[in-house]
This record gives sequence, structure tokens and C-alpha cells, in this order.
Amino acid sequence: MHSVQSDAERRWPGSDAEQADRHALYERAVQCPEAEVDFIQQTFLDRRGRPARSLTEDFCGTAAVCREWILRHPEHCAVGVDKDPAVLAYARQHRLASMTADQQRRLRLINADVLEITTPQSAPGLELEAPTSCAPVDLILAMNFSWWLITKRRDLRGYFMRVRERLVADGLFLLDAYGGYDAFRVITEERSIEDDLEPSFSYIWDQADYDPISGLMQCAIHFQFPDGSRLENAFCYRWRLWTLPELREILTEAGFRNLIVYWQGWDENGDPDGCFHPVTRADADAGWICYLSAEP
Repeated sequence: MHSVQSDAERRWPGSDAEQADRHALYERAVQCPEAEVDFIQQTFLDRRGRPARSLTEDFCGTAAVCREWILRHPEHCAVGVDKDPAVLAYARQHRLASMTADQQRRLRLINADVLEITTPQSAPGLELEAPTSCAPVDLILAMNFSWWLITKRRDLRGYFMRVRERLVADGLFLLDAYGGYDAFRVITEERSIEDDLEPSFSYIWDQADYDPISGLMQCAIHFQFPDGSRLENAFCYRWRLWTLPELREILTEAGFRNLIVYWQGWDENGDPDGCFHPVTRADADAGWICYLSAEP
């Protein structure tokens, strides 16, 4: 029987883990708002023949994508929705504070469950500035597999129906997914993050449990530092591993049409190249990620 280190043994006063900002580490390891906004801008232009100007980021977290969207164009506006007030407070302090007054005016953060957001047309007479109301937008995003937190089919269909109501007539819904045969395993993956910022660290993705009967997973993100300290369970998720056939069926039931899957390509070394292209068939890889677009 092996011993398990406690959190106190993994980090100590003055250690890299003790001083770490878990949200900043997450953004460095997982997100690339610049590339994501490049993709959603081009995808909307290709699909709709006009530039998008308004965006809502559901499950927005630190609102990094909202911020990047606002910075791209003086006519861009964005709404970020998240049910965690602490992460929205972080976004206001660390992401919005450096923006100009005009940029901040064009970015609204809503502390609410995405299942409770309404629009003026879905709730006649509702004031636009009501806490859980926002006007229809060109784009709605559900990224970083966040929509997997909705674990029941009925609830997911209801969410998609609400998304459809919150889009303009020629709007677009974009979300992502991952899969492959490794996605169904109890497995830990680690990769080094070495960029221009300090400290460097290892990002550890931990699929701690998967139940093939319910499809529910328990996952966590840990961060390991060069000084030996470790930020254990920096983020924990209890979600459902939805498959692409299920996703496409439920989107169609919710009234969406013209569903397109965008698959990531590979470079000459066999590594993901970060470029996503429309496909109708894909290989049975051990692990893959993709985007999916849907029209209301």
C-alpha cells in the first residue's frame, strides 16, 4: 500500500504552488483566446457572409475570450455568463481592469446559470438590463467542454433550445467536444508548459473515474512545479462524456440545422496543428478535439 501526500506536503509557504494563480495557469495551459477568436470570426464570416459583431460566451470563466473579442474591433460587444461569482470577480479584477472605459462598457458579465438566461422575445416585457436577460447575439459559444456539466439529455436539449432563442435569425452556435478511445479510460496525461512567463510548470489532466453505464466522469487538473511543489485538484469536474452522434441528434431535436464538424489537423511530426477543417468522417484516434457549428 502506497502513501498519499497531503496537500500540505505538496505545497509550502513560498513554494511555486503556494504562490500560483490557478486561473492564470489554466489560461496558459488550456486556452488560446487569440486563436479561438480567429476561428470563430472566420467561421461566422464563411457561414453567414458577414462579420459577427455580438457574442455571448456561456460558462465564460475568466472571460478571456470575451475580452479578446472586445479588443478586436470597436463595434464588438460581448456577454459572459457563468454561475460562479468568484470567477467573475476574478475576471473583473484581472481581465477587465486593464481595458479602457469604452471596452468595459461593451463587455457585460452575468452571474447566472445558462439554463436561466432569457431574451426579450422569449420573455415579453422583460427589461433588457434584468439580471438574467440579454439581447439576441450573432454568436454563442460553449467552449472547453463546459456544456458537459449538463448531464441529462432533457436538460441539454432544453439548454440548446434556449441558445437557439438567444441568437439572431442568421446567428451561429459554436461549441467544442473531445473524444477517442482514451476518453473512456481512467488515465492521466502530463505536458510541460514553457512560455515567456514564470514559473514554468507541468499541466496534468486526470481522468480519475468513468462509469460506462451513466457516461459520467470525474476529472481534475493538477499543476506541478520545478521546485517539487504541486497544486492538487486546482480544478475538478463531474460531467458526462457526450459523443458526437448524441450531440448532433440533440441539437437537431432542439431545432438547429446545417451542423458542421471541424476536425483538427496534424503536422509533419504527427502532433495536432491547431487548424480545424470541416469534415464528414474522421479516423478513430486515441484522442481528438473538434468544434461544431449549428445554425438556428
